[in-house]
Order: sequence, then C-alpha cells, then structure tokens
Amino acid sequence: MMLQDEVQSLRQVPLFSRVAPSKLKLLAFASDRVTYRAGEEVFHQGDAGDAAYVILSGRADILTDSPNGEIKVAELPYNTIVGEIAILCDITRTATVRASAPLEALRIRKDVFLKLIADYPDMAIEIMRVLADRLNRTTTELTEARSQIKSVH
Repeated sequence: MMLQDEVQSLRQVPLFSRVAPSKLKLLAFASDRVTYRAGEEVFHQGDAGDAAYVILSGRADILTDSPNGEIKVAELPYNTIVGEIAILCDITRTATVRASAPLEALRIRKDVFLKLIADYPDMAIEIMRVLADRLNRTTTELTEARSQIKSVH
C-alpha cells in the first residue's frame, strides 16, 4: 500500500475525517505498517498502552479476560481505530486484540497520536463522541444482559 492509500484509509476513520490531508500524510509517514497472521495478538489485556492501531485490511476480535475464560466483546472491521483508550487514559490495555483474519494496520505511537490531538482540537471532540457512543452501547448491552439474568431467576 502506498502512502496515498494509507492517507485515504485514515480519512475513512471518523477520528481523522476532519484532519487536513497534509497532516494525515505526516501521520501515515510517522506510523509503522504492521501485519499479523490470523490468531496473532496485536496487543494483550494488561500491556502498556504505547500505540493505537488503524486496521487497514482484515479483521480483529476484541477479547476480555473473565473468571470463565476469554469473552469476545466485539469484532473490528477495516478502517477502525483500536487501542486509543489506553493512550488517552494512560492506563494498561483494557482488552486483548487478536487478528481473526490476516491483518494489516498502521501503528500510531502514543507521542504522535497525542501531538495530533494537540494540533487538532476538533479531533479531541470527535474522540469524545466515539468514546461516548461506545459507553452508550456498552451501557445498553449491560442493561439488556442484566434484565435477561433477572428474568431467568
């Protein structure tokens, strides 16, 4: 994939949709292209949050550890960003991300990601929207799961 293709892929990610093409070109240039085989981990729950990843092709699963083993929380398609929460909150990874098919991604280092947010306050607002949407979906799913448990008992 050429640099221009990476810029086009970054433009498809809601967080980057309003960022100037010249900045996206710098972001793509400053990022590392990484590949994973199906079944290979991109990162593991509990790891340090040192980078975010934009999935360029393939798919990945988000998995969390539970007392009963691993739980698949979601599937990530291409043109999705993952791993930004650990960077923004300065915490360890909240979940494991594993390639469910051959995967190509751009690995955006923490310092590069945070500089982009500092340069583009609109991006910070978009991040808040995306995270609020995720929280809303999680709350809805949790409410539904709890109501199903109560109806069984």
